Amino acid sequence: MNQINSSSFVKNQVAGQFIILAMEISKTDLLKEVKFRTSRSGGKGGQNVNKASSKVELIWDVAASNLFDTEQKQQILRKLPNRINAFGLLQVITEEERSQYLNKERSLEKLIILIQNALHNPKIRKASKPKRSSIEKRLKSKQLQSLKKINRRSSGQFD
Repeated sequence: MNQINSSSFVKNQVAGQFIILAMEISKTDLLKEVKFRTSRSGGKGGQNVNKASSKVELIWDVAASNLFDTEQKQQILRKLPNRINAFGLLQVITEEERSQYLNKERSLEKLIILIQNALHNPKIRKASKPKRSSIEKRLKSKQLQSLKKINRRSSGQFD
């Protein structure tokens, strides 16, 4: 059983944003557990669309996986309920490329990102108290602002 170490962190750039991922998942290990279903896709490709099966549906059985322990599987099931069907199968559908091979690669990358983000536990924020100097500075600036406004007022008497 191949356990993944969740203590190592990796940064991955997706769509111009950095997402901190909880672990590194090997494509080769994941390939042993996934199944691919292909079909014809619409979109670009011209006449090739009518004869080539380039749309790829990746199917992964979360419960039967040997890569993760029971706790990690439960976390994946809990965080990805919209991606998992009634049979406990996680599905990723890709039809972005004209090539079936490229769509398989892309769907595998999407699956890895989904799993990593599902297993990522965000750092819990600890509430902190403002420092005395910052409180004093804020109160002083409020006092100066109120003095400015008081000085702008007219005395109410006409000369």
